[in-house]
Parts: sequence; C-alpha cells; structure tokens
Amino acid sequence: MKTILLFLSIFYAIGNAFSQDHYADSLTAERKKHEKEFLSQVLNEEERRIHPEICFFPVDKSFIVEADFVKDVGAAFAMPMSKERTVYYRKMGTLSFRINDTLCTLNVYQNLDLAGKKEFKNYYFVPFKDATTAVSTYGAGKYLDCYFSRKTKKVRLDFNTSYHPYCAYSDRYSCPIVPKENTIPVSITAGECYVGHDE
Repeated sequence: MKTILLFLSIFYAIGNAFSQDHYADSLTAERKKHEKEFLSQVLNEEERRIHPEICFFPVDKSFIVEADFVKDVGAAFAMPMSKERTVYYRKMGTLSFRINDTLCTLNVYQNLDLAGKKEFKNYYFVPFKDATTAVSTYGAGKYLDCYFSRKTKKVRLDFNTSYHPYCAYSDRYSCPIVPKENTIPVSITAGECYVGHDE
C-alpha cells in the first residue's frame, strides 16, 4: 500500500510539474507574440526607444485563483478616463477570492460599447491596483480581462495575464482609470511588471 501511495505521489508531482511547464511555455509564447505586435502596432518609433520591451513577472500558477462571483448589475456610468473621452460602463457584480489567505474583492465591469457585439457577449473588465502599484507595476494600475457567463458562480482569474493600459507606454492614448474601490491589499507579482525609463 505504501508503495502504491508513493508511486501515486511521485506520478502526481511529475504530472503537476509537466502541467506547470506546459502552461509556462504556452504563456511565454503568447507573451512574446503580444510584445512583438504591441511594439510594432501600438507604439511609435519614439515610444519604442523609451520602451524597447515589455517587462513580465515570472509565470506563477499560484496567481491563478477561483473567485466567487456575485451578480450585482448597476446603472450605466461614464468611466473616468486618463484623457477626455466618454466611455460608458456598468458594474456587473463582484469577485471575491483569496491570495495567501487574504480575502480580496474586485468589482467587474462591462463596456457598454462592446456589450452588443456577439464576440464580447461574455467579456468583462477588471481594472485593479495592488501593493505592487507604483513600485514594480505602473502607478495607475493594471487590467484583467475575463470571459464568463452571468449565470456562473465561480470564475477563474489568471493574474499572469494581467496587463498595463496603453497609457503606461504612451501619452497618446486615453485609458480607464482604476476605480478606488478596486484596490486590493496584496502584492500581485504576476503578469506585466513595469520599468520606468528616462526620456
């Protein structure tokens, strides 16, 4: 019996390591593709000189969490933006989850310009700030994209895919400002990190 349990524990450990490696390799490939497209299509030559690459934290599966979703649809409102631009959103509910035993809650928003488009039917926007903000990530916060049905009760959040707004790299863009209530008291060392550059 002990031999069987030992074999199973080794098998699980190997399988888990393989799963971690496969996930890390896949995400790293996606990051390289995103970086290439972002630098060539979003930034101009001067901006690429200042930001020649995108900084990423190492892939860490501990920042993939299961969150409890509570639907709480709010009225449409104009999301504050970094530059004058009117974009309407509405709150769709809240996501509650734990990072290192610390309970965190984030509001989930829906962009009303995208809501009527079939490909964005289950798309939701989660802007946030955390303890890394203005330290190792951009001072205005980061974004996380989510896809799930409104009827769901559990949502998988992968902070390894969190990213900075275009405004972190260029002042030509207008970006949503993270609502004050979407600040969590933990360090999310996952997704994009940020290195300031002297112009």
